[in-house]
Amino acid sequence: MTPSPLCRSPYRPPSTSSHITTKMAKLSLTPISTLISPFCRPRPPHSSLQTTAAAAAATTTTTTMPDQHTPHPSLEIIGGARDLFLPAFNSLHRPYTPFPLLGNNRHIETIFASFFRATPDARLKRECLRTKDDGAVALDWVSGDHQILPPNSPVLILLPGLTGGSGDSYVRHMLIKARNKGWRVVVFNSRGCGNSPVTTPQFYSASFIGDMHEVVAHVGTRYPNANLYAVGWSLGANILVNYLAQESQTITGAVSLCNPFNLVIADEDFHKGFNVVYDKALTNALRKILKNHAILFEDMGGEYNIPLAANAKSVREFDEGLTRVSFGFKSVDDYYSNSCSSDSIKHVRTPLLCIQAANNCDPSLILGFQKVAANDPIAPARGIPFEDIKENPNCLLIVTPKGGHLGWIAGSEAPLGAPWTDTIVMDFLEYLQSGACKAPASHSGTEGRQHSTEAMHHLEV
Repeated sequence: MTPSPLCRSPYRPPSTSSHITTKMAKLSLTPISTLISPFCRPRPPHSSLQTTAAAAAATTTTTTMPDQHTPHPSLEIIGGARDLFLPAFNSLHRPYTPFPLLGNNRHIETIFASFFRATPDARLKRECLRTKDDGAVALDWVSGDHQILPPNSPVLILLPGLTGGSGDSYVRHMLIKARNKGWRVVVFNSRGCGNSPVTTPQFYSASFIGDMHEVVAHVGTRYPNANLYAVGWSLGANILVNYLAQESQTITGAVSLCNPFNLVIADEDFHKGFNVVYDKALTNALRKILKNHAILFEDMGGEYNIPLAANAKSVREFDEGLTRVSFGFKSVDDYYSNSCSSDSIKHVRTPLLCIQAANNCDPSLILGFQKVAANDPIAPARGIPFEDIKENPNCLLIVTPKGGHLGWIAGSEAPLGAPWTDTIVMDFLEYLQSGACKAPASHSGTEGRQHSTEAMHHLEV
């Protein structure tokens, strides 16, 4: 097949954030380094260690070590699969300790992670998939893995957040973490995201899972002897959970991070206080994608309002002018209310780990979760479907006291390294891959993955 001019390989996607665009003012690393340096203390000299050790030896105190599989009180863990999945984790007995200063404010943590978290280098090979409706999405694979890894190596599909792609730091860290453990990783860049080509006058939405169906079918056909897994962030997590609610036989296990869950509630909070900064940044990113492909949207009639979308001042305006019309919704409120993964999660039959950031999430508030304070400015805690997760025998929810949105600046790699969640995610996925547990309603394997290659042509260089 003739190589498509839409894709080039190897591909090095730009290191952009899906949530804070380059339109915002650039900050210098110098004051940040000065700010955090007092907390990055050097290791004490050898003599000090000897003195400390001697003092410790002279003290005869009996200490009870915490059970490795007993979660620390700083974490709230619920779910119908709690007892089934807790043995997967090796570090939940330790306290969640946010990095000093950065983790004390959810907005500082969110912005710092977006701008200053290191983005690991990775050589990626891009594959463009032509979908049934003549649209296109881009899959970014780690270059060379097709020859290096065994064909039955587990495959991890990554779904970035709104306007995000394989160049985002949180995506790249997860990619590197999984690849270092021998997993085959592919980033699913939605239409127009991560420089993915747009070939029809339609992007993607929180409710649209058609492209996900085709990507999973394609990957499953390409590696029929491998188990497939998926990790989604933010809007990508919402799409993933909606997909899992309809399809239980193609994905062996999945993880949802910073999921807004209830889009009606998320939209309400998006217009409050400092959150308008994120709203404006995401809107600018959406408008840029539209502008880059404006010719496809010329002369769009009916209910389309392209000028409104092109000049939108909020994500809501953009969705009103374009997104909700593209996917057949009567209004933007109709679109949001019918796209909530909070309504879908009760139907998930695949092992699913959800991780969210919230304050004061103690057991007494689970039933009255409207009182739970949000730490994630984009995925409100009051939108989390606590009860449905608690009753679903395939779901586990971990709530951290801090984290911001896609931040989680904590753990051994903080503040510039991988998010705290990456280790937790891999513990869970490797536990499933090892076969150590079998969820009661989980289905895996190649059944249901068959897909007609005539219906979907892939363009690869």
